[in-house]
Amino acid sequence: MWDTFILNPMINILLLLYDFLGNNYVLAIAVFTILIRLLTLPLNLRQQRSSMKMQEMQPQIQAIQKKYKDNPQKMQEEFQKIGYNPADTLTGCLPLLIQMPILIGLYRAIIYSLGATPQALFELSQRVYGFIDLTNLLPISNKFLWLNLAQPDPWFILPVLVFATMFLQQKLMTPATKSNDKGKKQDDPTAAMTQSMQWTMPIMFGFFSLQFQSGLSIYFVLSNLIGIGQGYYMRHSMAQLKEETLYKRKPVPVIVDSDPEPEPVVQKKIKSEDDLDVAMRGTEEERKQYQSRKRTSKRKRQSRK
Repeated sequence: MWDTFILNPMINILLLLYDFLGNNYVLAIAVFTILIRLLTLPLNLRQQRSSMKMQEMQPQIQAIQKKYKDNPQKMQEEFQKIGYNPADTLTGCLPLLIQMPILIGLYRAIIYSLGATPQALFELSQRVYGFIDLTNLLPISNKFLWLNLAQPDPWFILPVLVFATMFLQQKLMTPATKSNDKGKKQDDPTAAMTQSMQWTMPIMFGFFSLQFQSGLSIYFVLSNLIGIGQGYYMRHSMAQLKEETLYKRKPVPVIVDSDPEPEPVVQKKIKSEDDLDVAMRGTEEERKQYQSRKRTSKRKRQSRK
């Protein structure tokens, strides 16, 4: 079953690409990598969106867990209200689980297709489909720059590239850990595990690359470079979606017309003492005019005496 559905199809796909691309095995690995990434792209995008969404919801999740720690049923109801399903955290392992059979199959496919011994060539002939003319492809070139694609990199350049590209890919695909109001990072076990994976995964695959064939290490590097582009795109699109969501939720300010300008005060001249009551009930300007007229009248009476 393993040979029928995984190993043999990989060997034949590599041979077809090798024949189509002018007997260049590195180009065959590169196109094979792109095909694998395209096939797993929907799952990877879904997993990354789910991971970022879970990171955004962590404050709500922790508050619900703390409030209803003694009432699991109520906790599940509150989780459903905010759209959180604890089972979704397991989807983060699916891309890795799918990747492992691909890596193992490609590891064996490179060994079979680049074998140079009579026994290796005989085993390869037993796995090649009938519509492929193997005699026109042999011997398959295993040289690329300083590398023998069937052997590990003697200069350890590829293992370093595997580590660096995988670390950067994990960095871009991992949501940043948020801080609380006091500036301290939130106590989130899921985020802590994800942060630790940023180092453990690159170190592990970098160590494996010391023993893997150079062809498989090239697959790692190319796959990680595609993952870096995917991670950058996801971060940019998620940030843009968040800004649009916040803009839609922001209340639109209601523009209220300001009070109309007060009508200009019409200065009224107080003609006689009979206007006293009117003047005292009038505007401030009218009262000032009345007081001024009163003082003027008083001075005139005094001057007459």
